[in-house]
Amino acid sequence: MSTITASFYELQLVYLVLVCAFFLFLDRQLSRRRRHSEHKSKPQQDISLLGDGVTNITTGMGTAVSKLTRQYLTVYAIVMGSDWLQGPYIYSLYREQFSLPERLVAVLFVTGFTSAGLAAPLVGVWADQHGRRRLCLTFCVTYTLSCLSVLFPYYPILLLGRFLGGISTSILYSAFESWLISASSSLALSQSDLSGIMGQASLVNGIVAAVAGVASNQLVASTASFTTPFMASVALLLLAWVVIRGTWNENYGSGGGAAAATSDPLQLKRLGQALKIVRSEPSLLVIGLTQTCFEGSMYLFVFNWVPALQESAGSQNVLPLGYIFSAFMVSMMIGSLLYTSVVSICALFDPTAYEVTTAGSGGDGPLALHAKLSSLVCAISALTFAVSIESRDEHVRFWAFCTFEACVGAYYPVQGMLRGTLISNEHRATLSSLFRVPLNVFVVVSLLTGVSSARYTVLTASSLMLVLSSIVTGSFLVDHTPSFTSTAPHPA
Repeated sequence: MSTITASFYELQLVYLVLVCAFFLFLDRQLSRRRRHSEHKSKPQQDISLLGDGVTNITTGMGTAVSKLTRQYLTVYAIVMGSDWLQGPYIYSLYREQFSLPERLVAVLFVTGFTSAGLAAPLVGVWADQHGRRRLCLTFCVTYTLSCLSVLFPYYPILLLGRFLGGISTSILYSAFESWLISASSSLALSQSDLSGIMGQASLVNGIVAAVAGVASNQLVASTASFTTPFMASVALLLLAWVVIRGTWNENYGSGGGAAAATSDPLQLKRLGQALKIVRSEPSLLVIGLTQTCFEGSMYLFVFNWVPALQESAGSQNVLPLGYIFSAFMVSMMIGSLLYTSVVSICALFDPTAYEVTTAGSGGDGPLALHAKLSSLVCAISALTFAVSIESRDEHVRFWAFCTFEACVGAYYPVQGMLRGTLISNEHRATLSSLFRVPLNVFVVVSLLTGVSSARYTVLTASSLMLVLSSIVTGSFLVDHTPSFTSTAPHPA
């Protein structure tokens, strides 16, 4: 490894940590002012009518928020840590340690995305019908098997591992969030509280990922094997299974639970109902488009960032992938902190920021605010890809990729709040998983084009798709009034 190359990335990581610390301080100050402002704005007549009961209610709600935050973030940190440990070296494991041609590596990635796309509708239906907690426990099992597959460097077993990994990814990005939103709805938490938990989740995700990047780098350096981080992931997944089983309560969509129908194992009727909802509510199509464009670009980025940086650095320099990955994750933390800071500023200056928008209200409600943020995130992401295509300079590409990761940090809480506002509880996991079908189709088609020979074509297509998503979101969601929201009571 070139000493100059390694020291550069270590220094950039220090700079990013300092920037992250500044935004963390800023976020804490804004959050404190926001809570103080919300306390002062409580109607005085309510206080005079309820007396000391107001304090009890407020204390009780605060306890409920703290408990749910602790329950969710503990599990979220563990499962995301298990995922991020593999991140820096999954490409290198197949390409360098197992000496697979890049075309076969692409097939492994395609297998994962194909299985994720095929499983996505059923995963969502099963989560709503048979329980989100149960599906999260299933995730721990399937992802453990996926990690263990790398111990057997035989291509069919590696394909099976990627197949199980794709199913696990579908569960990870639908059932966990659905469990959180449903749990917050059953506790009657406010949109502001839910937004705060999602913002903290994105921050925790960045912290865990940054630590995981350094940890995986050290594990590989000490064992000289790219499989070691995968075994560390297995340990975390087993821990997650124990914590979920011991601390989470079950929740369902409509018709779920003990009375769940068994005559339709593929749940085609329920999928048909979900498709009708999407067709009748154009705003959901916009959410699906954004998810396809942004997350599809993100997954292609996972495949592209190592060879793109290595090309710029030159074959004589071995890149410190763990430190670069940690820098990306700190950038993601910065993006999540920017999101929570913007939300706090909007709440301070616009009291309607977390009131449900109604026709003619004129307020910049949660839907409009997050639609604007979603549009902005997509536009900046498109710009970062354009810069990485135009410039072959290693440092410019690195900072363009860091900026994209900051957009990723803001994207997840923004998109989560949009889904929480527009998708009703009874079909939340089903619809969230349905949106992953076109996403995985987009990624599979892009990978099958031959990423090695058409890398810049793929990045250009991703940039154009993000521009389209930005325009559509800004045009259709900013002034949209939802016909239903997630604040509806949980169906009996």
